[in-house]
Amino acid sequence: MQIGVFNPSKQAQTSAMGSLCFIRDNIRFLLAGMILTLNSSYGQTFFISIFAARIMSEFSLSDGQWGVIYTIGTTGSAIVMFWAGTLSDRFRVRKLAWLVVPGLAFTCVGMALNPWASGLVVVVFLLRLFGQGMMFQLASVSMARWFVARRGLALSMSGLGFWLGQATLPILFAALLAAYDWRSLWIVAAALILLSFPLLLWLLTQERTPQSLAKESHSVGMNNRHWTRAEVLRSPLFWMLLPMLLGPPAWGTALFFQQVHIAAVKGWNLVEYLSLIPIMTAVSVGVTLISGQLLDRLGSSFLIRIVLFPWMAGFAVLALADSLSLAMVAFVFFGIAHGTQSTTITAFWAEFFGTRHIGAIKAAATSVMVFGSAIGPGISGALIDAGFDFPTQMAGIVMYFTSSALLVWVAVIRAKPSLPSSAEIDIERA
Repeated sequence: MQIGVFNPSKQAQTSAMGSLCFIRDNIRFLLAGMILTLNSSYGQTFFISIFAARIMSEFSLSDGQWGVIYTIGTTGSAIVMFWAGTLSDRFRVRKLAWLVVPGLAFTCVGMALNPWASGLVVVVFLLRLFGQGMMFQLASVSMARWFVARRGLALSMSGLGFWLGQATLPILFAALLAAYDWRSLWIVAAALILLSFPLLLWLLTQERTPQSLAKESHSVGMNNRHWTRAEVLRSPLFWMLLPMLLGPPAWGTALFFQQVHIAAVKGWNLVEYLSLIPIMTAVSVGVTLISGQLLDRLGSSFLIRIVLFPWMAGFAVLALADSLSLAMVAFVFFGIAHGTQSTTITAFWAEFFGTRHIGAIKAAATSVMVFGSAIGPGISGALIDAGFDFPTQMAGIVMYFTSSALLVWVAVIRAKPSLPSSAEIDIERA
């Protein structure tokens, strides 16, 4: 009798081949997700902040006034996203793209042509709604719906568009800003968005039937059923996860919003400090792909329990860092945090609450996260004005993430026994 021998290298090779086959068979849908997350860049803080100095100078705004405008616009988009995100449960991505993509492009034109300081509130609101909100909503909800067995890999692949935007657009537009008027660059942004639109529509020509709309192809959640958003909002699980949803966007956005302040307090050269961001992005890309594979193997219930630990480590190291070398270590942790979070949370909603109402559920979570990105800069700025510099605030941020992680751990352990005993098998071909 021949005894089988476990061969880890062969198993890894088989897994890699399976992933490549999955990408090949679903490349159109994955590329569509990448384009959507790439286009979300124009509504993200890392892009808008490039023009902050020019905007404040143009409209004679102080840092505080610009911060208030940004907070009001972002908060408004969070409120609207709570309802607008439910559209992804009723309409296909291709139909919604006709509203979201041109809407974001015309908003960029609006930024270029806007003559009033008060108009910035409306422009920021629409940039955040169409960009940070709906672009990501369409990408993540479609991946969670279209795929089950390889949901993690699908989410990680579509998320690469965001990391591509973060790695290239700030550098590109910052260089162009030295030679061109800031308003003309928003026209360039609008043109880039519209140029991607025909490709997106072509990729979605044969859009696969969303599993949540099919009668016999479902991915159920706890207790073998699909949860409505109202039921989710009444669930203790959701409320125990709420601090986790708020924390990363709040303090992660504040980290970028206060980057000039951080460099000044630490006595670091600003350009050298900003050069750490590409390192974070590179780590994020790698971890995004790895976390997608881990999600497919271990499930979201495992990863979501550790997703806040890299945030804790990153802020703890940066608070104590007295050199850029240590700051680089902190940014490696931030990269791990971003890469893990980008795929895990959406997969968690689908796994624990089912896919039929995933758009509405994801919209509620996105509203919380967008709201977090609005209040983080405001809270950190107010504390700075009160005499607490941001590195000092990081001790409190670490404590926040620690308590939030404990809540997540308890919540998931309590909820996991209610999951279905076996997952639905995904049809990976369109």
